[in-house]
Amino acid sequence: MKLILAGQKSFGAAVLAMALEERHEVLQVSAPAGDRLADAAWAAGIEHRTEISAATVADGADLIVCAHAHVFVSERARERTRLGGIGYHPSLLPRHRGRDAVRWTIHMGDEVSGGTVYWLSNRVDAGPMAAQDWVWVRPDDDASSLWRRELFPLGVRLLRETLRDLAAGVIVKEPQDEANATWEPSWERPPIGRPDLPRLPAPGTVSPPIETRLRRR
Repeated sequence: MKLILAGQKSFGAAVLAMALEERHEVLQVSAPAGDRLADAAWAAGIEHRTEISAATVADGADLIVCAHAHVFVSERARERTRLGGIGYHPSLLPRHRGRDAVRWTIHMGDEVSGGTVYWLSNRVDAGPMAAQDWVWVRPDDDASSLWRRELFPLGVRLLRETLRDLAAGVIVKEPQDEANATWEPSWERPPIGRPDLPRLPAPGTVSPPIETRLRRR
């Protein structure tokens, strides 16, 4: 398949390596300048951009893949592709929607965690699920150890399996169970930006929740 990959850091670079190993054609990579994923794209001769929007999506793409992207991919951008977009969220969606899911998993004392590949939608982390699996959280885990040991490799595996399914024409879209959804705010980082939408001033009001969900395969 012809992919556009949006992401960053080691996880984004690992997903790029996996996609190339699976013989997908990566048309374009979106990553911060100087990031490990940007460097990997440059080394592979793949076009690099620092943002993803309807105006930047390469022609002829089948799918957008988000791997540690922390960006909102607009509906207009997704419509530029044949299938839309998928992303990996390091929680058992619909639990722990939001950009600090692993930290909240540890903070709330969860004994079980997991990862979900879900379809990008107009609600962050709330689209239907394509794949999901669970892992144990060890008593001495912190967010870093749980991510490195369990959730990072799980994400690469689930994205690999989902891409294989899609290449074979198998499309799974399981709705998230809103009754069990939770949303937690970022610990330190600003909210996810939505560059394709107008910014409307709303003094004294609370922004609508940005949601994330997970599904099990």
